[in-house]
Amino acid sequence: MSIFKKIATIPFVSKYMINHFAPYQGAGIVVDKIDLKNYHIRVKMPLTRSNKNIVGVHFGGSLYAMVDPFYMTLLMYHLGSEYIVWDKAANIEFLSPGRSTVYADFRLNAEEIHTVKTLADNHAPVYRNYDIDIMDESGLRVARVNKTLYIRRKKPKGTRLK
Repeated sequence: MSIFKKIATIPFVSKYMINHFAPYQGAGIVVDKIDLKNYHIRVKMPLTRSNKNIVGVHFGGSLYAMVDPFYMTLLMYHLGSEYIVWDKAANIEFLSPGRSTVYADFRLNAEEIHTVKTLADNHAPVYRNYDIDIMDESGLRVARVNKTLYIRRKKPKGTRLK
């Protein structure tokens, strides 16, 4: 693993890098908490001029952007470099207008990581679905996102994929 990748796994470094990622800065998306070892990331996005839609509530693209890479990030951290992890698909359902700061909590656990490793043990692709609720400050669900992730254990060097 490169020194850059090792440094990027340090929580405050990861948080700094994500929070300074230009698309996130533009939308006002902020990683509020990152606790990779304990399988948790919390993201928030206040309603600002730059992320409002034409009717004055959160723009749907910004709502999706705030949840885009975080299950992938958690899985990559816990599975390590022996695995390939990619976002495969996503579906977002808008449930209520976002009129204030919104939050999304990403949580996995050791059991899920073990399940993924077991399923991927034979180097075959594994598809896992994860749901994320985007909530406002009052606890109202603004949107629900379902993400499908592609996970595969890498084959040893010198062997080809079939």
